[in-house]
Amino acid sequence: MGYLMKERLVLLVIVSVLMVLLYFFQNNMNTPCAFITILVFMALYTAYMQIAYKHRIRKQVKHPVEKNYDYKPFVSILVPAHNEEGVIAQTIENILQLDYPNYELIIIDDRSEDNTAIELEKITKKYAQVKYFSRAKDAFPGKSAVLNDAMKIAKGEAILVFDADARIKPDFLKELMPTLEPEQVGAVQARKVIINREENFLTRCQDNEMAIDTHFQVGRDAVKGAVELRGNGELIKRKALEEVGGWNIYTITDDLDLSTKMQIKGWDVRFRSDVCVYEEGVLRYIPLLRQRRRWIEGSIRRYLEYFTDVLFSKNMSLRVSLDMTAYITEFILPFWVVSEIAFQCFRYIKADSNWILSSIALSGVMCAFFMVALFYSLRKYVKLKPIDNLFQSVATAMYMVVLWFPLAMFIIFKIIFMKNNLSWGKTSHGLASIKMKNKEIQTKNDKNAEQLTSV
Repeated sequence: MGYLMKERLVLLVIVSVLMVLLYFFQNNMNTPCAFITILVFMALYTAYMQIAYKHRIRKQVKHPVEKNYDYKPFVSILVPAHNEEGVIAQTIENILQLDYPNYELIIIDDRSEDNTAIELEKITKKYAQVKYFSRAKDAFPGKSAVLNDAMKIAKGEAILVFDADARIKPDFLKELMPTLEPEQVGAVQARKVIINREENFLTRCQDNEMAIDTHFQVGRDAVKGAVELRGNGELIKRKALEEVGGWNIYTITDDLDLSTKMQIKGWDVRFRSDVCVYEEGVLRYIPLLRQRRRWIEGSIRRYLEYFTDVLFSKNMSLRVSLDMTAYITEFILPFWVVSEIAFQCFRYIKADSNWILSSIALSGVMCAFFMVALFYSLRKYVKLKPIDNLFQSVATAMYMVVLWFPLAMFIIFKIIFMKNNLSWGKTSHGLASIKMKNKEIQTKNDKNAEQLTSV
């Protein structure tokens, strides 16, 4: 397809420019200058977000903005379910306890091969307000296609999307809805929390990863930057969704793709750190690797697909455009670091002058930068004891380097040289030992979230 060739060409150009810059720095300047430039940029941008966040908090304290709890549009809650027999009944019962008067709940059985359809048949007989339909076995695969099909029968002015393992508090929608009210706001994302955090090392790291994601999403929201939807717990205005043509069926990350399309059209995406949606963490490494591979590939591909739109959109604000450009570095940086160290090793082997020790040392400084961000995020959102916080910050930083760096390198190689097979890497739910009643949602993370100021 034409857009796949466009992705390859754009990424090839970006990689070529990076290689030229590396060559330039190595032959005309010392390598530490390049690293220090990147570090200064990262530090300044992070400081800018924190200053903006603190300013917003002070402004909110001095001049509180009243939430309009009378804004209660009819909401269509959509829950795609593919082989979810283990969790779907509990999810429906949890959602039905929402303290909100105007909503419908639509469950979509997406070509399930287990007993999901049987479970849905039972629960719809029990709860008349629950609707469900099953997609044909030969239907186009993927969450985007599922949601587009559901929109054909959805009646809501606002659309709320949950994953099949989602758990929420009864006031979730009531608290989230006022943020959607302003005319320019197209969508709002709730904070994601891993509910089986203490299951094992991987689930703890995933929850810590969600904490640092919250930290950066809050910062992006404070500067009115390119806040991203996260798929689970996203509330969207129907008007905005229709304006961008619904979900893109050719993406493997429906949420990230939709975020970018909305921002290109000039819609704001907001984030609420004090309203939580709980989900299962992945228990084993290989399924986690598949999930993160999908996330990274989908994120990179959407940047490449909308590259020219981001550059030349008349509706996207300059702040959103700059913020989006800044965050592209999270995928460029691993390639830069690995390529730089590889070049320096090659020069060392050839006995040429090199900066290999400086490159390794400054790479460590970059890792330390993320460890500091992790430490701050865990202190704020998870409330760990200082020693536990330090240990988990170091462990999670190592986990992220081991997971994200090789995957980012692989995905760059795949996009340029391999065929796009639209593999979603479905995550299995119901493997964790979770018993979720509303009272049991009062977890440590949730209590911390309630202490945050809603902005």
